[in-house]
Amino acid sequence: MRRPKKYEAGEATQYISRRAAIRKLQLSLNDFRRLCILKGVYPREPKHRRRAQKGSSEIKILYHTKDIRFLLHESIVWTLRDYKIFAKKSSRDRAIKDFRNLKRRLSLFPEIKLDHIVKERYPTFIDALKDLDDCLTLLFLFSTFPSLHLIPREQSNLCRRLTIEFLHYVIASKSLRKVFISIKGYYFQAEIKGQKVTWIVPHYYPFKPQSRQEVDFKVMSIFVEFYTILLGFTNFRLFHGLNLAYPPQFPSSLLQDNAETFKDESSFVSDRIAALNFELLRTDKVQEDEEEPDIDMELLEQDGDSKRIIKMKQDAQEITRLRTLFKGLKFFINREVPREPLVILIRSFGGKVSWDASVFAGATFAENDETITHQIVDRPSLSTQYISRDYIQPQWLFDCVNQRQLLPTNDYFLGETLPPHLSPFVDSKRESYIPPEEKALHDPSLIETHDQSDEESEEEDAAEKEEEEVDQELLDAQLQLAYQQETAEYKKFGGPDGVNEDEEDLSEEDEEDLSDEDDDDDVDEKTKRKQQEKEKMSVQSGKVHKVNKRQVHKAEVDEHRLQARMVKPRHRNLFRKLIREKQTKEKEEWLLRKKRRNIDADTKEAKKTAKREARKLAAEAAARAAKMVK
Repeated sequence: MRRPKKYEAGEATQYISRRAAIRKLQLSLNDFRRLCILKGVYPREPKHRRRAQKGSSEIKILYHTKDIRFLLHESIVWTLRDYKIFAKKSSRDRAIKDFRNLKRRLSLFPEIKLDHIVKERYPTFIDALKDLDDCLTLLFLFSTFPSLHLIPREQSNLCRRLTIEFLHYVIASKSLRKVFISIKGYYFQAEIKGQKVTWIVPHYYPFKPQSRQEVDFKVMSIFVEFYTILLGFTNFRLFHGLNLAYPPQFPSSLLQDNAETFKDESSFVSDRIAALNFELLRTDKVQEDEEEPDIDMELLEQDGDSKRIIKMKQDAQEITRLRTLFKGLKFFINREVPREPLVILIRSFGGKVSWDASVFAGATFAENDETITHQIVDRPSLSTQYISRDYIQPQWLFDCVNQRQLLPTNDYFLGETLPPHLSPFVDSKRESYIPPEEKALHDPSLIETHDQSDEESEEEDAAEKEEEEVDQELLDAQLQLAYQQETAEYKKFGGPDGVNEDEEDLSEEDEEDLSDEDDDDDVDEKTKRKQQEKEKMSVQSGKVHKVNKRQVHKAEVDEHRLQARMVKPRHRNLFRKLIREKQTKEKEEWLLRKKRRNIDADTKEAKKTAKREARKLAAEAAARAAKMVK
């Protein structure tokens, strides 16, 4: 039997470099990258890089040989090769000015079809829903782009149409569950067929060209090419699941993709938002209100003793209330407020919304409508106000959805300092720092108003001062009483030698008659009695136990060293990584606590200064009034 040579078996044959893969597939680097993105093939990290690279020490991009063998049987490879042939033949026709033949070749331009790849990568519909997070985030981003060098306007238009269709499904199915405002954009989470889908809608800003090419739009465009096919199939299945007509029909005045719309970015976005404010055409006569919830409550009532079943009941009841959270409410959005996320929120929970028809298209009722219950404003004051409606800031909507109830509007009025906007995507039972506002959400007894907190702080300061004064008086009285008792006992039992004053009158003869042993025993018994009574009657000052932080820290370091010594050598890197992660978490928690302490100190100081100024102004006003009376 022949002895195998080095690097002919094992890990060396399981990996292949990118250059060798390109040579094997006979493709260019751009085509190979495009093929890997569409098929979902990514580089791998070997366990032993030196063995995988056949003894080479330089770092290379490695792929599994099975993945490259898998790409050899893909039909897209032949289409990419046809592109290369088409480019060569069309350039030849253009060079010899054979325009008749060039026109014929252009009509036979090879097209890539990705339908079979979607079916191959996602065998079931649930698999496609699980991978919608990145798909939706990227398509929402591309739907806001203008026409760029590597991003045609048709691609942005297709992303816009698909994202509007998906948002219409979320509104019709009322499947939205969580929302959050961040620096990146607006986070949304919907529950579709039991799967949680989270995506980001970016803040709308007019596009500004980048000075440096830091972002590779070409690679992102390849991802968008695949994700558009995926979302198109998903929307088709979702719409037919709700008996909605697909593609959805919009008013003729909206979504007109012409040259004027493409030039004006604001009208492009305005049409997209206006399309969300219209009802979709259904294929049946079932109304939205008659739709049953996903969970059958009768089945849950059969086994009602289980804790899991009770929790499922509570969740189902909360979701049914959440689906109609804004039902019966009418909102009017001022022109300075971003409309798209608010329209999605209001319409997803049964509310009605409109805006100024003279500025934006798609308004359904005017501002002077008396049936409007809430007007969303993001400015400190308004010139004209109606008594029949509440003027609130946009954060009220997001907080109501996250807490699944209509919150009081007094904290969200015009010019009010808004409460902290807490993220619903964090774990409430985490071990890291939890802000007090989040604790108050889970424990309603911790909720307090500003007035209550001010009164409590003043009462606490006054109570602390009174307690200090009372404690000092009691301590002085106890010390004085103890001193008097000690002096009385001292006089009773004698001086420092423990001899009674009456015993000095005894004759010297009687003292000589007493034996030396009896005298010693009596003196010892008397001194013992006096010491015991003094210990009982004496007042001893308490000692404060001070913790030596250096000793505690030294003990922790010694314990950590002992743990590190007990770790096996092959697990030391993992142990160090765990310790590093623990230290970073502790540092982050400490920084958050420090930041919170600074904020609380600043707010407390600001309240104190405001009170001083108010008292000063009140005193000045009282002095002026007294002068006027005189």
